[in-house]
Amino acid sequence: RWLRQHEYVEKLNMHGILSASAGQEQLLTELLVTHAKIPVLIGELISVEIWKHKVFPVLCRLEDFKPRSTFPIYVVLHHEGSIINLLETVFFFKEICESAEDSILDLIDYCHRKLTLLAARSTKAQAADPVPPQELQKQAEMMEFEISLKALSVLRFITDQVDSLPLGALTRMLNTHNLPCLLVELVEHCPWSCWEAGKLRKFENGTWHVVPPEDQMKMTKLDGQVWLALLNLLLSPECQRKYHFDGFNKSQLLKLRAFLTDVLIDQLPNLVEMQRFLSYLAVTDPAPPKKDLIIEQVPVIWDRILKKNSGKWEAIAKHQVKHAFSPTEEELKLQARRWAQTYSLDMMEALAADKPRCSLCGAEAAKRCSRCRQEWYCTRACQVQHWQKHKPACNLMA
Repeated sequence: RWLRQHEYVEKLNMHGILSASAGQEQLLTELLVTHAKIPVLIGELISVEIWKHKVFPVLCRLEDFKPRSTFPIYVVLHHEGSIINLLETVFFFKEICESAEDSILDLIDYCHRKLTLLAARSTKAQAADPVPPQELQKQAEMMEFEISLKALSVLRFITDQVDSLPLGALTRMLNTHNLPCLLVELVEHCPWSCWEAGKLRKFENGTWHVVPPEDQMKMTKLDGQVWLALLNLLLSPECQRKYHFDGFNKSQLLKLRAFLTDVLIDQLPNLVEMQRFLSYLAVTDPAPPKKDLIIEQVPVIWDRILKKNSGKWEAIAKHQVKHAFSPTEEELKLQARRWAQTYSLDMMEALAADKPRCSLCGAEAAKRCSRCRQEWYCTRACQVQHWQKHKPACNLMA
């Protein structure tokens, strides 16, 4: 049942990406709003997040955890990424944000947790050539980074709709989580860029790449999302009325002035308003926020799941090892066929920004394995050389 649900989410996700690239995502948004699926997706998103934090570490420590294939677990890890990617695609629309209703509070908390992970992200190198379950944990960490970047985009789209958010959502963003100061941390430390061997590397479109010197001052999409979220949270009259500009918050926000260069403002002219606001903030003491909220709304999904399963995490992990993550060879083949249908090659190629690369040497490839049609090669020599490594997966998928 869960695998079928994942297939539906993944197909919706891929459909959303293709629709967005063609500017035709309105049909998908109407579908999600009409059937009230946004709260369902948010609940599913938080359920998988809790599974990753509570069940997955226990599962990896179990002595009898020796899966025939780790792909079923990878699908669960990937499920969170599929949902947040779908939400990133559709939350651009006001009606999607409104249809989330009170579950928007849970999504705000989720985004805050992910942005906190981004701000605290370690840049230490990972060990080379890990083996299961370390390999699974490494994949989970890599996906966590990309999911956090998607959460940043979702949060920015939520801040676009500050006037239509439910009661308490602004208070939660501004005062409970102090998102403006957290966004300042992201501007300061910019976890999606780093210097390595004297070269600037940035993470864009799902991969790290070296930035040529002439483009090093160019604003990336992720940089823009942070600045737009800050603009929405700091320049809205309602936000200014609710936010507490105390000594600490004021000093943190004023750090932004060092980053507001002419080059940056040329790329995002709206930042002129931010510059003026910060200049005003530097010489004044804004009035304290008006406390007009008596009953505060709180998110419920996270706490409800934790309370329901408290003390059961090890039992859940053992049950899943026995019934979900130890399929027979026949079950694994059946699942592989279903995954192959879900991740249809034609659709995946339509989503790919670049041409296929050889699985062995990484060169541009034009040939594909004729049995499973999953791996690409530039020459037959590369295919022959890669066969021993590819053979088990090829037999399974074919």
